[in-house]
Amino acid sequence: MATASVNHSILTNRVTLVQTQTRKNASFRVRCMAEEEKPQQPMTTSNSTNPPPAAPQTPIATPTFPPPRAAPEKMSTKLNDLLAFSGPAPERINGRLAMIGFVAAMGVELARGTDVAAQLADGGLPWFVITSVVLSVASLIPLSQGVSVESKSKGLMSSSAEMLNGRVAMLGLVALVLTEAAKGGALI
Repeated sequence: MATASVNHSILTNRVTLVQTQTRKNASFRVRCMAEEEKPQQPMTTSNSTNPPPAAPQTPIATPTFPPPRAAPEKMSTKLNDLLAFSGPAPERINGRLAMIGFVAAMGVELARGTDVAAQLADGGLPWFVITSVVLSVASLIPLSQGVSVESKSKGLMSSSAEMLNGRVAMLGLVALVLTEAAKGGALI
């Protein structure tokens, strides 16, 4: 009796298609089709060996497994899109500047023994501005031509490694300045 109610609920649906794949790439389909305007017929439970008449088959588009990959979206080359908050340029440029700034600040501190504030006051500010402008323009030129950073990254010099190193350098530079401000002088 339970199977009769299950069969009845399946047959009242318009079209049901289930496709499953097993581990050995063998697939099977279960297809159930019922006409909408057909009056319901009483279900009889007989043990006859004659199968019920087959419903006319209509072709159904079956989905492919796995679904085809969509083509990657092309990156926008507008300056506003490149410099947007979630755009490809801001964090990358800030990371590159932080990497150069941290190494330069530590190098001058080791050579002269001056902290970051003293380095900027002793003529380091123009160098900071010039470096920032040159690296920002150099980073924006390939992006404005549609070249993504991910397309040029390989092996050890990958774009994700550059992002990670840039984030660490930003944190290191801020920590260096805060430590020197709390200490009241150079770190080393």
